[in-house]
Amino acid sequence: MKVILQEDVKGQGRKGELIDVSDGYARNYLYPRKLAVPATADNLNAMRLKEQARAAQAEKEKQLALQHAEKLKSCEVTIKARSGGKGKLFGAVTAKEISDALKEQYGIELEKNRIVLTEHIKSYGTFEIKCKLGHEVSGTIRLNVVEA
Repeated sequence: MKVILQEDVKGQGRKGELIDVSDGYARNYLYPRKLAVPATADNLNAMRLKEQARAAQAEKEKQLALQHAEKLKSCEVTIKARSGGKGKLFGAVTAKEISDALKEQYGIELEKNRIVLTEHIKSYGTFEIKCKLGHEVSGTIRLNVVEA
């Protein structure tokens, strides 16, 4: 019997997949727990429509990520920090500080977990910071750390 999974089922498949299972397994386990629905013409058509909508949404999100990457290329974020002797900062510049400064200076909201800091920023200067924007799209922010 062919069924369409409504949830991930361990050992069988993932949500939205069309799988072939025994009649008893479908009637006694999958249907009562609402883990699957029968693979009728209507349900197959609904599954295709959902998949098309999901693909369209993913493409829209990818285009949005590409637009954000283009905006970030022109952004030069400036953060003022205090330091001790020899130009060493008190602490380090964090992803949250970069995110807040980006929002304040350019109006671009970027979550702190999308900012990739490969090294701790503990001195004044200019840095190139990578950002993961989703859908395998990344951008770069120029960061200037200046004396407060």
